[in-house]
Amino acid sequence: MAAPVFAWDPTITPGSLQAQPRRCDWPVNLLRLDGPDVLRFLHGQTSQALEQAQSGQWLSTCCITPTARLRALAEVLVDGEGATLVIRVGDGEAVRSALDRVLFPADAVRLGPLAAGLLVESIGVESDPQAPAAVRWAALAAPDKGWRLGSQLTLLPAGQPLPAALAELSPLSPREQEHWRLGQGLPVAPNEVNEDTNPFELGLADRVNLNKGCYVGQETLAKLATYDGVKRQLRRWICVEPPAQGTGLAAGTKLWADAGEIADEPAGESTQRAGVITSSFSIDGGRVWIGLALVRRQALEAGRLRAGESAGAPWLELSLPERFVAPPVGAGSAASRP
Repeated sequence: MAAPVFAWDPTITPGSLQAQPRRCDWPVNLLRLDGPDVLRFLHGQTSQALEQAQSGQWLSTCCITPTARLRALAEVLVDGEGATLVIRVGDGEAVRSALDRVLFPADAVRLGPLAAGLLVESIGVESDPQAPAAVRWAALAAPDKGWRLGSQLTLLPAGQPLPAALAELSPLSPREQEHWRLGQGLPVAPNEVNEDTNPFELGLADRVNLNKGCYVGQETLAKLATYDGVKRQLRRWICVEPPAQGTGLAAGTKLWADAGEIADEPAGESTQRAGVITSSFSIDGGRVWIGLALVRRQALEAGRLRAGESAGAPWLELSLPERFVAPPVGAGSAASRP
C-alpha cells in the first residue's frame, strides 16, 4: 500500500504569528576584538571574506575547524577600531578559546572577554525605510546601546532596554519560538551545529566565501564544492502518525527508505538507511510532530522516509526549510533545485 503523503502545511505555524507582528529573542555572546589586524585575523579563522570589509559593514560567517566542521554561527560588525563577533549559535567560550590558541604575539589583535547580548528578530514587520541596508549596521542612541542590522534584527547588550518599537511587539513563547525555528530551518547547537556537520549540509552556503584565499577549513570546503562532496542536507519534516505509547520522535532516530526509493543503491534490501532526526517537537497536543533531519543526498528525492526500519514505522514527509541556501553548484545532486 502506498504511503500517505502529508506535505508541510504553511499554516502549521504559531497561530498568533498570522494575526500580528511578533518578535523572537535570541540570547547571544558578544566578543570584542580590537587592533589593526582584526579583519585579517577573522578572515583566516572563519568562512566569510572579511579582510577587505569596511567600517559599518555587517557580515554573517561560520566559525569552523581545520576540517570545516562547525563550531558556531556568528555575525561580524566591523568598525574603525576592529570588530564585534556576535556568536548567535554555539559555545561562546569554546570559540574564544579557539581564537586565543591561534593568536600569536605578532598579531596586532586584542581579544576581549565574552559578554552577553540579545539578538531580537522582528517577525511580520514591514521593512523600515529608515533601517540600514542589509550589509550595514547602525548604532542606536549610542554605540554601547545596541545596533540595528537591517530591518528585522536588533542587537542589544545584556540589560539594555528594548527600543520602544520592539517593546510593543509581543515576544514568542519558548514553544512558539521553537516552532518558528523548525519551520525556518534555523540550526542550533548541539542538535545541528556541532563538530560533525559542515556549513553546506545545514544550508549555510551564504555564510561561506569560496574565493577569498587561504583560511582555516578552506581545502575541505573547496573539495566539497568541487567534487560533489556534500553527502547530506538539512530538511524539515512533519509526521501525523507518531509512534505508539507516545514515545515521540527523538533526535538521533535513524531514518529509512523503502527499497527502490534511493537512487544508486544496491538492490536486495527491504529498507535502506537514509538519514537521522536532529530536532523534534510535538504540536496539536502531541498528535503532530515536526522537526529537522539530516538526509542523505540519495534520499532527498524520496520525499518521505520512515522513522525506523520496520514496515510499521511512521512516515515523515520532507520539505525544504524556508531559509535553506543550497550548496554551491556541483556540491550535491540536489544543489541546483530551488
